[in-house]
Amino acid sequence: MSEANSRALRDIKRSGHGERRPVAYKNEAFLNSSDARPLRILAEYLEPLSHFRRERIRDTVVFFGSARIREDGPMGRYYREARDLARLITDWSDSLANSSRRFVVCTGGGPGIMEAGTRGAIEAGGKTVGLNIGLPFEQWPNPYITPELSFEFSYFFMRKFWFAYLAKALVVFPGGFGTMDELFELLTLTQTRKLQKKISILLYGSEFWNQVLNFQALIDYGTISRSDLDLFKFADDPQTAFELLRDDLTRRYLQPEEPLPEAEQETPAIAKSRDPNDAAVPK
Repeated sequence: MSEANSRALRDIKRSGHGERRPVAYKNEAFLNSSDARPLRILAEYLEPLSHFRRERIRDTVVFFGSARIREDGPMGRYYREARDLARLITDWSDSLANSSRRFVVCTGGGPGIMEAGTRGAIEAGGKTVGLNIGLPFEQWPNPYITPELSFEFSYFFMRKFWFAYLAKALVVFPGGFGTMDELFELLTLTQTRKLQKKISILLYGSEFWNQVLNFQALIDYGTISRSDLDLFKFADDPQTAFELLRDDLTRRYLQPEEPLPEAEQETPAIAKSRDPNDAAVPK
């Protein structure tokens, strides 16, 4: 008999019963295993959902932009103007008569433009959502996120879900690969009308965007339609950006011409995906 088995028999004689294993949901070795990956994915849906319900967060305005922009750096103008825009949006949204919080500033939770957005919203006395993700560099939560609405994600696609499915508007400041990724994902969802809602998309800093992205070339090569340029607007100062967003959000969600879908009355208002067999696709 092996030493391990002998030890187990001695323990049984002393206690009269076997060793109790931890229940599955407290078994860290199991929860961190590949077998439990579906549970970890589900947790990144359920935990934010429970916080959004508790904090009465109905929908968001998402700020994207470079984590590398600093307030005192060469592109510091964008930091300061993101901060100002977040303050304007929060002042307005907090003035709305509603039992839930509308159009809450949401960012990726990190530094740069993300910090500027959360900072401006907090300075206006509002709440902010931070959807952070663990990366080898750059991505640490900034100190301005509302603690109850600060989340840490392992899976990019679950983080993207919460960006896309609560957002009523998207403001995209100058940024790199991550910013482009999020921009084009939301543009694709809007272009294909996959979501049963409309998202206002605003590109902030027309000089940057027109230099970095050649939209006309995409039209010339036939990979997008000219009408696809109507999916977004440009702004170059906080007041203009705020007025464009306020007018779009009011027209679409506060004073809509037609009744909003049932999902838009819930808190949080998680967008529904459109059934491809649904003939009624609004323009």
